[in-house]
Order: sequence, then C-alpha cells, then structure tokens
Amino acid sequence: MRELSAAAARRTAVAAQGFGRARSGAVSGRRAVAGVVRSTKLLQIDSVSAAVRAHYAPVFSRVGPYDRQALDDAAWTDTARSPRLLVEYWAHEAAFLPVADWPLMRWRMDQYEHGRWGGAARVAARSPGLVEDVLDAIRDQGPVTARELEVLLDRRRPGPKGPWWDHSDVKVVCEQLFAGGMLSVPRRERFTRLYDLAERVLPPDVVSRRVDEVDAVRQLVEKSAEAMGVATAADLRDHYRLSAAQTTRAVADLVDAGVLVPVTVTGWRDQAFLHRDTRVPRSVESAALLCPFDPLIFGRPRTERLFDFHYRIEIYTPEPKRTYGYYVFPFLLHDELVARVDIRVDRSAGVLTVPGAFTEPSVDARGRRGEVAAALAASVTEMARWLDVADVVVGDRGDLAADLGREVRAVSR
Repeated sequence: MRELSAAAARRTAVAAQGFGRARSGAVSGRRAVAGVVRSTKLLQIDSVSAAVRAHYAPVFSRVGPYDRQALDDAAWTDTARSPRLLVEYWAHEAAFLPVADWPLMRWRMDQYEHGRWGGAARVAARSPGLVEDVLDAIRDQGPVTARELEVLLDRRRPGPKGPWWDHSDVKVVCEQLFAGGMLSVPRRERFTRLYDLAERVLPPDVVSRRVDEVDAVRQLVEKSAEAMGVATAADLRDHYRLSAAQTTRAVADLVDAGVLVPVTVTGWRDQAFLHRDTRVPRSVESAALLCPFDPLIFGRPRTERLFDFHYRIEIYTPEPKRTYGYYVFPFLLHDELVARVDIRVDRSAGVLTVPGAFTEPSVDARGRRGEVAAALAASVTEMARWLDVADVVVGDRGDLAADLGREVRAVSR
C-alpha cells in the first residue's frame, strides 16, 4: 500500500483545494468563482459579517481580489447570457452548490419531505393547511421572504420577534419546503432568503433529474475525495454530512472501481484514500487568510490532524474567556497554518482592525517569525483593499502583534 508522509498529505490537501496556483488578475469575476468551486465543490454560507461573509472569503483566499458581485450574480441571477451557476441547499451546513449537483441531494430532500423535524411537525399539527397556503401564495406572488408571507397570509406573529432561531410558523414551513426541495432561493436581500418554487429557480432538466440514493452518495463521496486530496472515510463523510453507512458502501464501491486508492499517512490512525487523479505536489506556494468556514478547515478534527492546528470558533464564547478573538482567520503560508488573526472590518470608518495576532509554536522553533509577519501583513493589507477600506490598524494582543504592526506600516508607506 502506498504511504504518504504527513507533509506530503498536507501538501496534497492544500493543492486539492486550489491553493498554489498562479493568482492572475486576469482570472476574476465569474471565472474566478467557477474555478474555486471546481476545487472546493461548495461554499459554506454563514451570517456573521465581522469581516466579510463566509461564502465570499474562500474565493479571495485562492485567487486574490475579485468582484464580490460576481459571486452574487453566480448564485442569485439567472439570464440567458449568464445562467445561474450556484444554488443554495444543505450540504456541509447551508452552502452554495453547483446547480448541476442539486439533484444529488434529492435523497436528502426526500428525507426532509417525509420526516419533518420537531418544529415542522408541531406546526403541521396545529396548522394543517399552512403548507398549501404557503405554496399557493408563493405560486401567485413569486419570490417572497417569510416575513412578507406572514403579511400576505395574515399570519403575523403577535408581539416582538424573538431570537433568530425563534421562527414563526410561516418561516418553519418555508424552511421545511426548502429542505424538501419544493422551494429554492432565487436570491437574498440583506442576507434574508427569498423563497420561490424550485421549478422557477432551476432549469427543468435539473429539477426533473432523479438520482438513486446509492449512486448520488457515491458521486458525492468522489467529489469529497477530489476536494480533499487525501482523506479518511470520516473526512469524506463530513464534507456533505453523510452517514457512516452511506459512506462505507460508497468508499468500498469506489475502491473496487479504482477511483479511490487506499493509502497510509504517517501519524494518522485511520485508513486514508487518494482520488486516482489527485496529484501529490513537491511544494505548494501560497499565502492566504482562511475564514472560519473555509472548506480547507471547516472539518475541525481533520484540520488538527493535517496541520497540528487546534481551532475552535469563539463567537459564542464570552469575551473574557476567548483565547484568540471573536472572528479568527488562520493564516496559511505555503502548506502550513502558521498564525491566526482576529479580524474586524468597520466599513463606515474605512478601517480593517486586527485586535490580536498569534503565531503557532513551529514559527519560532524554525526562526520564521519575520517571514510570517511580512507575508501576513501583505495578506491583511490586500484584504483591506479588496473590502474597500483604506486603513489597517493592528492591536496589541498576541505574540505576533508588534511584528505584524511594523510590517503593515512598512507595506502602507
């Protein structure tokens, strides 16, 4: 059986995610978005906007500054000249998928349609006609938000709105129908979903296409393997949130077909697999800030195994108890995670702030502090320009803060 060193596995994973390629300014807009999604297979969506929303950041990390409107257009506009490239659905959490991959989730849609979660079941019990009322209203009105539907159906919630997870009955039904594949999201406004019938959002051949669950899962596992480069069965399962039983069968079928190649990785306890087309590069040249939901690192156990990098998001941790900060970007330099920075963007003031910057233990051990500070300063400054803010201000938290501040000032001169 082929054996990979831990370093070779790391390089393989980084390269498979689209890092290490030339960052040409000529590759921008729609081409940039399409190229990144070919590598990552999906872009996770998250509502936090401390710096930039999560789905925009992975494209920047891989290709550099690009027009964020191109991603909006890829997901939320559909014309004869520029057909929709991406569509929302539940993959690795809420995510943008290529439109062509939507039918591969039909088995999951069927599960949601026939097995309502607790909240939806309770709504159905107390309002048995609400599902049809919602569908009829959307059929007549076209794309609408859940709040607009509440008004249309005179189902407004009495009293003030609760926390973000405290959905009204209409919102619960919309989410159930979205998960079940009857509704889709043609666009968002102020990051709020608008719902429409799936057949009005997606091409007829996509909506009508049916893929057997076993075949669909096999295709999803192969896509996971392409996106990850080298991965355990648990890793392959996590990319699209598949079950162990589904993944076990799919992996066995793909190994039998020669699509997945079993390998061992030094230091890894579990069996690993390479896609047959995956390259194992001798080196990877990259410098990139990774948002907390970047596909390279959103699997936290895999991130720790690959990079020896323990990472937990601290948004919900009380500020005095945070170790690194509110919204922390790991910093990828070549094929290693060498630092982490807390980043906030105040667009009204035109400032990107870095309250804290921290190196990983290997940086000082190998005498790389200067290299890391210079590369990180260039990346932070590039991000500020991309986000149309004029200044970068580095705080004093973390062992890298002073060095980073000096390098940022040097870059800004």
